[in-house]
This record gives sequence, structure tokens and C-alpha cells, in this order.
Amino acid sequence: MKIRSFFIWTIAFASMASLHSFAQKEKHENKFDGYLFAYFEGSGDKNTQEQLRFGVSENAVDWFALNNNQPVIPSATVSSTGGIRDPHLLRSQDGSTFYIVATDMFVAKNGWGSNPGIVMMKSGNLTDWQHSVIDLAKLYPKKFSRVKWVWAPQTIYDPKAKKYMVYFTVRFHDNEKLDFYCAYANKDFTGFEKEPKLMFSPKYGAIDGDILYKDGTYHFFFKGNTKDGNGKEIKNGILQATSKSLQGPWKEDFNYLDAYAGKTPVEGSSVFKLNNSGEYILMYDLYTSQRYEFQRSSDLYSFGQKTESFNKNFNPRHGSVISITRDEARRLNEKWGGVPPSLLQPVEQSDRYHFHSNGNPIITHHYTADPAALVKGDTLWLFAGHDYVGGQKGYKMKDWLVFSTTDLKNWTEYPVSMKISDFSWAESGDAYAGQAIERDGKYYWYISTNWSGIGVAVADRPEGPYHDALGKPLLTNKDCFASSHSWACIDPTVWIDDDGQAWLFWGNRECYYAKLKKNMIEIDGDVKRVEFEGLDFTEAPWVHKYNGRYYLSYASGFPEKIAYAVADKIDGPYRYKGILNEIAGNSNTNHQAIVEFKGQWYFIYHNGGIQTDGGSYSRSVCIDRLHYNPDGSIKRIVMTSEGVR
Repeated sequence: MKIRSFFIWTIAFASMASLHSFAQKEKHENKFDGYLFAYFEGSGDKNTQEQLRFGVSENAVDWFALNNNQPVIPSATVSSTGGIRDPHLLRSQDGSTFYIVATDMFVAKNGWGSNPGIVMMKSGNLTDWQHSVIDLAKLYPKKFSRVKWVWAPQTIYDPKAKKYMVYFTVRFHDNEKLDFYCAYANKDFTGFEKEPKLMFSPKYGAIDGDILYKDGTYHFFFKGNTKDGNGKEIKNGILQATSKSLQGPWKEDFNYLDAYAGKTPVEGSSVFKLNNSGEYILMYDLYTSQRYEFQRSSDLYSFGQKTESFNKNFNPRHGSVISITRDEARRLNEKWGGVPPSLLQPVEQSDRYHFHSNGNPIITHHYTADPAALVKGDTLWLFAGHDYVGGQKGYKMKDWLVFSTTDLKNWTEYPVSMKISDFSWAESGDAYAGQAIERDGKYYWYISTNWSGIGVAVADRPEGPYHDALGKPLLTNKDCFASSHSWACIDPTVWIDDDGQAWLFWGNRECYYAKLKKNMIEIDGDVKRVEFEGLDFTEAPWVHKYNGRYYLSYASGFPEKIAYAVADKIDGPYRYKGILNEIAGNSNTNHQAIVEFKGQWYFIYHNGGIQTDGGSYSRSVCIDRLHYNPDGSIKRIVMTSEGVR
């Protein structure tokens, strides 16, 4: 169906949280935690490049594409040409409304001959968007019947008029000059109040305007050029003009700002302010080489000539960067995925991140390992190790993470409750596996630290925060009397028996156990070793009880499988029962927790299944059901992608 100008379609697109790095002083105060980059793509299939995409960053340097770098809003649903270019985002003065403007143009299909106008979009809730197509020739034929190009629109709030102004580059068929025109948007942001008028006519013409307000001055950045006496262009790059008013007059400064002026062509410049800083970033598109670089400034008049590059997993063309809050980042991730974990993870003690599991792995925004579980009432608490990033070549684990759920599908993440740096004695710097348990209203989390020993932390709540209960290790390699290697004292698991006696099991290559005193922070008596026929122990012991019998499961061999043994008493003797779980996908190690939750038994483990950077050192926690045979033996675990349903 042909799209008519001003015909508004309302489309539901979940969560594009947006906020402009402001073209004027903002009246609302928000704490911003990251950045959103709106762009169209410069690589891949040309027929899909000219569509709106988003990338997100915590630090404005390292960028991650949302939606696997696929369009977040298909151009065919919002434009008349089937393509959009040069997207610009703005948050309203009060922070409650969000605006997008973009060039309505599909070069891959229609070429550079002409384009009709722009696309305008508006949202009041960051989820439901309405849009309109503005065709200048049809709406304003008296002035724009001969319009050739309508490029790179942007929106700015005019505090004097108390309206939003849309400005853009215009060229006519019978005039090669490129000038900036503007018009105030109507209240619905579906079109203009009046016919656009000339805003600024740079001496040699210009494109890609971007206006910021600072200290009483409007800074108008654009791609300009210099011509000789014969009208031949001899240089181009990023220039600026300044004014005390959006209405002008604009004073041009013919000193180029970008380090590539006259050397390498750039376009699509955009300037944004860094969060919690007085510094500004001038970024631009080096479109001939698929590079995006930037320079820094503190006053908007001069920019350092040192160029820096974005680290990114996409190839953006002309776009804009805006600041976003943590909540906005989470909503973006809920819809499209791809937001870096640092913007999802709670930081403040009162903050929580709620997410839904869509099968295994259950957590995909972190790399998690070595799960332990605690059931308290109708809630399952998951304690996990944290592999630092994807694609690691060795273990880098610096903190532990806590999650909870009441249905194994909807999860809550809590602020980091404990770091390896909280244990001053842990010179290894390695946050290895552990387990938490409750006793007398306190929660005790036993953790391992590679070669520095096993420690214990305590908290008043399962989510913490936890603090070192001893100020020294509870156990060290000296307690592992049958071992000679440095990482023997790891992987503690704790069990409180029906008589109130607490037990601790741990080890690598050799499995050890000991009683705990009632205070849970001292060993009671001798350390002993678990030995039985058929034992091939690697690490990761876990104790649970079913129908009066004790089950000791553990990692066996390498790559690791999970085996188990059964005893009538917690201290044995144990009888080997066989393999419980085969090698977990894409991971040399495995580490299990076995718990009963709401009448069902579950096997919690890790694999390397996060695509594409999962692996033996970048692992991910999974959950599948565990079933017993009538004789009390356990059926072999079936690992699934679907997980628990």
C-alpha cells in the first residue's frame, strides 16, 4: 500500500530507551550509565543496510550491536522508499517523550537521484511508536516542488519558542547549493507547523548538521568544504558555525576540526557529551574504509588532533549517540539482546535486574560457572562463579554472582555480593567455586581461591552483601594431606545433617571431608579423605540426601563427567553407582548442584554453550530435571537446550 504523507502508522517496538546528548540544557536530571548508538549499517547485503540499528556501550568506546546487528525497526514499515539513513535520537525536555528523525532514502534500490523527505517518529513509553512520512514536494509544492535531496534531519528543542525544531540539508534540482532548512514540529510530532524556511546557508554549502548548546552558544557542526576562485572544491571536512540563537545569524569558522580534513573524506559527524564528564566526543564516519573514529574536546571550539577508534562488532554509517540509563539498557536488552552485562548488572544495593530464561543456558548476559543452589521457602537461590568475558583462554574469575527464582523461568539478579578482593589473604586473585548455606538466620558462603585456600564469608541475607568471616583461610593445602599439587584445596560443598551437624567436603584429585563446629567457621576434628572402590575423583563434590541415603556426586576424569556414589551415613562408606552426567557441551569441566524444589529434583550444571564466545573458560549455567529409579539410583541426566519447562 502506498504511504501518504502524514499518514501515521502505530507500531509496537519494545524498548528503545533513548536520550540525546543534549543540543541544549536539559531541565530533567537523570543518572546515565551508558550510551545508545543509532546507525544504519555499512557492510553486508546492500538491500538490508539502510535500516535502523542500535548499538550500546558502557564507556562510549567499546560498542555492541543489538539484535545481532539486524534492523530493530524495518525501514519498509516506516518509510516511503523502503530505506532510512542518518537516524537521529532526542529525548524531550521533561524526559517523558522520545523522537527519531531520519532520511527517507533507499540508495541501494533507487540510487542517489532524489529522495522525497524524512521520517518522523515519536514514543511516549519507549515501546509503542508512531511514525509519519514527510514528503516536502507534495506538502509544500510552492517552495519544494523542485527539491532533489532532503538529507540528515535532526531535532533540537528551542527554549524561546518552547517547540521542537527539525532541521535538515536541502538541495534543489536547479541549484547545486546545499543549505540547511528548518521547521517547528507540530505537537504530535507528525509533521511541521509551517513550510520549512532557510535556516543557514554556509558559504560553500554543507551537509550533516548537528547542533549542540553550551554556555550560551549554539554550536552548529557540519561537513563543509573550501573552493578556489573557480568554484572547484580544494578541501573538505568538519566545520562549525556558532550563534547565540537558533534563529541565527550563524558565524562560520573556516578552521577544520577533524584530523582528516583534506586527506581522507569523512561525513556524518555527531558530537555528544560523555556521562559524568565535561568532555565531548566528535565522531565521524570514514565511509571509504568502514571506520568510525573520534576526537575529544572540553569547549566545543577546539578538538584534540589525536584520533581514536571505536571497538565495535558492527560497521556503522552516519548515526548519533545518546546517553541511556541502566533501566533503559535493560529494556533494550529485553527486546533485542546484545547489551553488555555491565549495563544490566545491578550496582546499587537496592537495585535488581529481572530477566526471563528461555531455556539453557539460563543466564546469557553473563558467563557463569560452578553453580550452587539453596532452597529457602518458595525461592531457589543460585550462587555462581563468574567467568570474566567470552572467549577466554584461561580462568579469569574475580567475583561471585547471586540470582533467585520462584519458577526457574523468571529470575532476579542482585548486586555483586562478594569479590575475591574481599579476602585480603587470597593472593591468588582467583574467585573459584563455592556453596552457601543457612544456619540460625545467617548465611555462610564457602569459597575457594585456587592455591590460596578455602574461605568462608557470612551475610544476613542470601543475596548478601557477604564479608570475610575469618580474615584468613578456613582450609589450606596443608590440610590436604594426601595431595602435592597447589590447587588441591578447592571446591567446597557444605551439608547440615538432620542432627544439626555440619559437614564440609572439598578437593581436587583427592576428596576430603571434615566436621564444622556449630559456629560454621571452624573445623571440628580431623580432616579425612573419601575413598571407595571405583572412585575416580577430579573435583566438584556435592552432597545431597534422598530417602534416607546420602549421595556424593563429583566431577570425574577430564574432560569431566559427573559420577556419583551412595552411602547410608554421610561419612561413608560410599558405594560407586556410575556416571550421572556426560561431558557437558563445549566445556572441559563440569560442576553440579542437585536440589529438590517444589516437589521436583533438578540438576544444575555448566557448559560452554553461549554463542559465539562460550567455551571451557567462558561457561554458562544450565538446569535440567533429575529423576530417580525405584531403587534410589539416579537416571542418567538428559542435557537439553530447552531446559526446564
